[in-house]
Amino acid sequence: MKRLLTTLFVTALIAACATSPTGRRQLMLINPDAAIVESKKAYLSTVSQFDQENKLVDDPLLADRVRTITGRLVTEAVALYPNSQDWEWSVAIVDDPETVNAWCMAGGRMAVYTGLFDQLKLTDAEFAQIMGHEIAHALANHTAERMSRAIATNVGVVAVGVASDHHGVALAGAAMAAKVALELPNSRTAESEADRIGIELAARAGYDPEAAVTLWQKMGSLSDSRPPEFLSTHPAPANRQSALAALVPEMRPLQPRQKVAVHPVDIVR
Repeated sequence: MKRLLTTLFVTALIAACATSPTGRRQLMLINPDAAIVESKKAYLSTVSQFDQENKLVDDPLLADRVRTITGRLVTEAVALYPNSQDWEWSVAIVDDPETVNAWCMAGGRMAVYTGLFDQLKLTDAEFAQIMGHEIAHALANHTAERMSRAIATNVGVVAVGVASDHHGVALAGAAMAAKVALELPNSRTAESEADRIGIELAARAGYDPEAAVTLWQKMGSLSDSRPPEFLSTHPAPANRQSALAALVPEMRPLQPRQKVAVHPVDIVR
C-alpha cells in the first residue's frame, strides 16, 4: 500500500507541472482558480481579524497614495496578464508601525503594513517596487505553487485524492494550504522571478526602476539591527541589489511618456 501511494504521488507530481511567465517549470497540485477561491476565504478571515483589532487604517491621504500607486501597477498587470482583469483587486492597510511587510494573494487581494512607510520613508517609486514585486507573485501563480508545496508534504492526502479522483479531498487540502500559504515563504527562484516581473510592472507604470536598488539598500540597513518581516519571507541574497541594478537599463525604455491610468483598487475599510 505504501509503495502504491508513493507511486501515485510521484505520478501526481509529474502530471501537475505548469510553466511560469518566465518559462520556469512549477509544481501545481492546486489549480490556480482554486487557489483564488481558497485565498479569498483566507484573506477575508485575516482582514476580519485586523478589523476586530481596529488595525485597518482609514487615513484618506495614505489610502489615496496606496490606491493610486497600486492602481497604476494593476493597469499594467491587466495589460500583460489579461486573465487578471476580473480579479478582486483590493488592499488592506494595516496599522502596525513595527511591521515592515506587504503581500498579495492569488486573485489580487493585498495587504500593506504601516511599518513600511514609518521605517523606510518610502518614495512612491520605492513603494511601487514593493507592490510590483508582490503583485508579480500573484500573476506568476506563486500562491498556488506555495499551496502545492504545502499539500505535497502530506503524501497520503494527495495520493488518496489522485487514486479516488475525490474533489472533496483536494478541496480540503486547498483550504488547509491557503492558510499556510500566507506564512510559507516563496522559494528563492520564485523571489527572483517576482523581482524580474515586478520591476517591469513598475517601469511600465511610470516609476523609476532605479528605485528597486535604493529600496533594497534601505531594507539592508534595517536588517542590521532586526530583520523586518518582509525579509523573513523574502530572502535577500547578497547579489539581489546587483541583479536588480543590471535590469535597470533594460527597464528604462519601458517607461511611458504619458501618465498611466489608475485601475480601480478597493481600500479595505
